[in-house]
Amino acid sequence: MATEVKSSRFLDQLRKQSDEVRKHKRDEERPVEDAMRDMDRQLWSAFRWLDEAMRHLDVIRPRVQHSFQLMGVLSIDAPRYERGFISFRRRQLAGMDLIERIEVFYRLSKDTPVLVKVQPGLVAQTENRLLGAQLSFQYDQELDEHRAVRAGVFTITPEITSSIQIEPDYRRQRVEVALHNIDRFESVSLDFAALGLTEAALEDLVHLILGEGNRFLRRAPLAGINGRRQDAALAAAAARVHVRRR
Repeated sequence: MATEVKSSRFLDQLRKQSDEVRKHKRDEERPVEDAMRDMDRQLWSAFRWLDEAMRHLDVIRPRVQHSFQLMGVLSIDAPRYERGFISFRRRQLAGMDLIERIEVFYRLSKDTPVLVKVQPGLVAQTENRLLGAQLSFQYDQELDEHRAVRAGVFTITPEITSSIQIEPDYRRQRVEVALHNIDRFESVSLDFAALGLTEAALEDLVHLILGEGNRFLRRAPLAGINGRRQDAALAAAAARVHVRRR
């Protein structure tokens, strides 16, 4: 009897393996255009799903359970989701109108400005770190009785600009998801399979945004060198940071 059970399990394993091989062969034999259309359809579904989710978040304005830290400078804990927007672009490829990119931007904030004092020699370094994190601030100087600079004073607006960029590569059948300032002041890119952005994956993405889990980060390997990228759109966003000096 034990032998029969063992044989049945073995056959189950063979069935599973053969089914996987058949599916892989079918996928390889499918016309490239069909695979590209499938990617586009899923990306369009992802856009609509995220668009609705963000409209709900704009109303709820939940607290986000993340701690955004610039070590030695400041920590912004549990900011509130303020508002966001989502957009997409299309392009012509192989005679088809396909989604080229989906972009999500949203803002997190707290009510009370953060006051940071640094030694004069650390002013430039601190300013660069704040700019790199896309934080707005005012800068002033604290003078001693001889009007010499005693400290640099930064009044920082605790507003965090976060973004998600979804870019398909129809030729490689991959989708790159670039995350910026989602759970920390950092950028990371993930390399998803062509149809990897399922509804379950999108749910994990929103849970990541809200600080309710990081399963989304484990759904795909890192993309590129160390999973980081210098994207033109992020550079443009950084250039829009307003620095006010008094």
